[in-house]
Amino acid sequence: MSVLAPLDAAMMTAELLSDPLHAAALLVLSPPPHAGAGYVDRLCADALRLPLDVDPRFRRYPHAGLDTLGMWMWRNTDGVDVSHHLLRRTLPAGADDNALWELISELHSAPLDRSRPMWAAYVIEGLAGGRFAFYIKVHHTVIDGVAGLQLLTAALSTDPGSRLMRPPYAVAPVAEHTSGPQRRLPGPIDGLREVMAGVRAALGFAGKLAVAEMSDVAAGLMTGTAVAPLSAPYTRFNGRVGRERVCVGASWPRARIRAVQEAAGVTGNDVLTTVTGGVLRDWLAANSELPGRSLIALCPVTVRRRDQAEEQDRRANLFGLQLCPLGTDLADPAERLAQVHRVMSRAKYQVATLGADVTMLLRALSIAPTVLLPGVPFATRLRRGYNVSLSSVPGPRTDMYWNGAHVDEIYPVSVAIDGQALNVTVCTYADRVTIGYVSGRSVIPDLSSLVPLTERALSELENAVAAPR
Repeated sequence: MSVLAPLDAAMMTAELLSDPLHAAALLVLSPPPHAGAGYVDRLCADALRLPLDVDPRFRRYPHAGLDTLGMWMWRNTDGVDVSHHLLRRTLPAGADDNALWELISELHSAPLDRSRPMWAAYVIEGLAGGRFAFYIKVHHTVIDGVAGLQLLTAALSTDPGSRLMRPPYAVAPVAEHTSGPQRRLPGPIDGLREVMAGVRAALGFAGKLAVAEMSDVAAGLMTGTAVAPLSAPYTRFNGRVGRERVCVGASWPRARIRAVQEAAGVTGNDVLTTVTGGVLRDWLAANSELPGRSLIALCPVTVRRRDQAEEQDRRANLFGLQLCPLGTDLADPAERLAQVHRVMSRAKYQVATLGADVTMLLRALSIAPTVLLPGVPFATRLRRGYNVSLSSVPGPRTDMYWNGAHVDEIYPVSVAIDGQALNVTVCTYADRVTIGYVSGRSVIPDLSSLVPLTERALSELENAVAAPR
């Protein structure tokens, strides 16, 4: 057994007290031409029949008890019964995309079983045109969003003729090394060196944290590019998420995002963050709930490189956290975009220079009240650290296939919990950008209305950037 990292242990403890903390992805696929009847049956049969070496992260599960003195530890299982994790669902005849998202909402609401490896996958049939879907959810302590999508991409191929491909939860067998240099037993001097290295690391961490805190204060006062703790207005997104999740997603041409990006001299993430601000501004205004202060988004900023090999770093979570105003108090989309660009440029620089752990701790004062207060009876409805979680994960840059089936779209389906009852996750794939919204059914009953609002917010931003200023 091995000890869970502090962030992962905190997630497990929080889940015991409140809401499931698994993230997921939904792939919509089209069978290859002339696949014939029974194509999906054969895919599922092969996934259960072929000898598979399950990824080590998908063979372990967390445990805390008397035998671990209350500490969260990883337990490993030698044999994973894939039939307990890979399941099938069929939509009713004539089902549309709304029926698919209703099923995804139902599957995403169910917590994962902590007594076995914490993941589940579903093959969903019955989509229009003979298409099918693959939905896989994994606990956030097992893998973060960026690494999860990298794992998913590694199971796909650019070759439409490739067959007998392994599912995302499996890896190719690794040959055992029978020879090599033997490691000597550590001695007292080695132990002393490790202790001194730990002391130096702790002192360096404390110094970075102090510098970061002073830098945030200065940036907030002088340039407005840092968000003060507990400065977000209270909204319905800061309440309890409820037991039922509701999920919806849609996609847009990547060329539209790139055109705004190039015209304004900003990043693609800046554009999508600004669009999200426009969506929430419109939805809250339509419900007579738009606050005078801007909503604040909690944005994971990954330090995991796109080209980073898995063997270089197998940590489950590699990201820092930053706060970004969404500009919901600004009517002009171009002004909103400029503000987002200034704040996120500094945020990315801070994460890159200080590291993920420092920025994670730096946001503790904003995170703790936001996620803990909804569970306290008669909690104040004054300001919070942030209102929504907003993240972006890069997907494959070219069209991909799985056992001959074309991957039409990839949708992120992320985490919504008490205090952050709305999650927005963006995924890029080939020439498309998909946006996945996840909330509580009692929080946003009409979550599907965010899709047309997204189109409107993007169109307004395109017009604002194109107009002479």
